[in-house]
Order: sequence, then structure tokens, then C-alpha cells
Amino acid sequence: MPHNQNQNQLEKLIGVKFKDPQILNQALIHRSYLNENKNLMLLSNERYEFLGDAVLEMWISETLFKMFPHYSEGDLTNLRALIVCTQNLALVSASYNLGDYIYLSKGEETHGGRTNTSILADTFEAVLGAVFLDRGYKVSFEFLKTALSKNVTEIAKQKIYKDPKSIFQEIAQEVRGVTPHYQTISESGPDHQKTFEVGVFLNDEMIASGTGNSKQKAEENASQKASEIISG
Repeated sequence: MPHNQNQNQLEKLIGVKFKDPQILNQALIHRSYLNENKNLMLLSNERYEFLGDAVLEMWISETLFKMFPHYSEGDLTNLRALIVCTQNLALVSASYNLGDYIYLSKGEETHGGRTNTSILADTFEAVLGAVFLDRGYKVSFEFLKTALSKNVTEIAKQKIYKDPKSIFQEIAQEVRGVTPHYQTISESGPDHQKTFEVGVFLNDEMIASGTGNSKQKAEENASQKASEIISG
């Protein structure tokens, strides 16, 4: 496994000292890196991302439930979706400069991978998964509290409790009088490293397409692009 010379610096940034530094190291391996380093027999960070996503959902659900006792289930769900959406997690990830520490292929790096919204968001979840594996729930939740509490408060104050798909649906209904629908255009890669491309349509017209390592993230990406197109 490669070794990140600046890993101690990253531990200071996120405020977590790892018992096993290799766990954090594993969380930083983007799948593109595997293509250029097949001889190392590495795994990508996607399993860690899967775990981090579950830890994040548990923490944010409990946090919102306690912070907003008078909110309806619908408001809590929409606020949670906005906080854990790719765009917001990428901003949080960038605040820790996680992009500087990711193992990327040369091609991915050349094409701006270190500032790519999807990669940053996925890496944040992978690092969270690593924190959980190495230090457990308590430290994981403390990390999330530090990383996201201010973010939660700011988003809640805006009173815009809508995820990207809900936002585009409102725009589409207002501008076109049509409810959008989503269609998978393609799937590529092995089962554990799939990339999905999804199109968002108004009637038979495809407004935009998006990609992601799950259909949900691809739909979210497509709806963000579509909102900009229709609003513009």
C-alpha cells in the first residue's frame, strides 16, 4: 500500500489520531489510482465510503431529531438530504483540504480530480468510515459534530429544506409545468466500482445528464445541472 507522507498533517486537520494509520491511508485511495498501480493489488476506498455514509446518516438523523423537536418528518427528511448532498459534503471536505491527500491517477488529477465535487464528497465519507473503523462511534460522532454542526445550523437558518432533486422539480413545474423523471442511460465498471449515468427528462426532452457511483448520486448530479440550465 502507498504511504502518504503528510498523513500526520491530515490527522491534525481532522482532529483524529489513528491507532492504525493504514486505515486512514486506505480511505484516501480513489479507484482511478488502481488503474495505474495494478501491481500493488490495492482496493479503492469505496467500501469505506459505504460505511461512512451509514455512520453519517445515523449521526445527522439523531442530531436533527434532537435539534428540531417541532419539525415534521418531511422537514427533517428534506433538511437531512440537503446536508448530506454531494455539493454540501464537498464543501465540508474542501474545508479540510482532503483533495490534497487523495491518491489519484495522473489522468484524474490532470482533469481536476482534487477539486471534483463528487470525489471530495466521497472521500469525506470514506474518511468518516475510516474514523469509525479505527476509533468507533464516539470519536466518529465527535468528528462529525466538529465538521458539520455549524453547517447544520447555517442551512437550517436558510429554511430551504430541499435536496437538489426537489429544487429542480419545483423549478420545472414553475417554468414548464412538468414533473421531471429520471432514466438510467448507462452503467459501467464491475459491480463494486460501478459508474452510473442518469438523464433527467421533462416529457421526452433530456435536460441534463449526471454521473455518480450510485443512481441516487447520478440523479442528484443531473438535477443540479438541470436547475442551472432551466434557471439560466
